[in-house]
Amino acid sequence: MACVRTAILLATLIGIGAPALAQAADPVVEAARDAGTVGEQADGYLGIRGGSPDLAKHVGQINIQRRAVYTDAAAAKTGVTVVDVAAAAGCQLLANRVAPGQYYRTTTGEWRQRAGSATVPLPAYCGR
Repeated sequence: MACVRTAILLATLIGIGAPALAQAADPVVEAARDAGTVGEQADGYLGIRGGSPDLAKHVGQINIQRRAVYTDAAAAKTGVTVVDVAAAAGCQLLANRVAPGQYYRTTTGEWRQRAGSATVPLPAYCGR
């Protein structure tokens, strides 16, 4: 059942969330991502590994935009929470957004760096 639910959520995100997940790049956040101080998280949001209050403000703005997309997607489906939608987005973001050398945060809170052509291991709930 969890795999079916994840598949439905991913289909929803592909339909309405993909443009939002490919948001206009914030040069401050992109530089921090390349420097390893910002990374994707399994929960569908960006996380900070270090940096300035200004960086935290930029990351916060992107996370607010993401939450709005997740909230809209959850409202469009009965019995689906914002957390469900964010987790499904996290599956997509971890699989498609983390470039080699960039960092990501696992469901246990551990930061890891994607090595070379290795794929990012996805949480079990991603259904892959």
